[in-house]
Amino acid sequence: MFQSNKILFGLAVFFMLMSFSASAQERNVALLASSCAACHGTNGHSVGGTPALAGLAESYFVVQMQEFASGARKSTVMYQHVSGYTQEEIELMAAYFAKQ
Repeated sequence: MFQSNKILFGLAVFFMLMSFSASAQERNVALLASSCAACHGTNGHSVGGTPALAGLAESYFVVQMQEFASGARKSTVMYQHVSGYTQEEIELMAAYFAKQ
């Protein structure tokens, strides 16, 4: 009986930590994406001449960021922005903007 309670408690803690981790990751992605808002609008919904990020296919977003990083796609500021992100962060932002 005691052993099964320990297992149940361990599972409860595991799932609780997983939910905290997922919500923390969502907050972190939203924070990363907020740095794009000055030019690309809130949540990627551009209202000016800057391209909208909201609704872009994840793969397209990732490729564009990689091209900015490599210099294959020229821009006045995007090279500096993209150089501050890891590949994982770029992929997380791609998923975030695709859902907007």
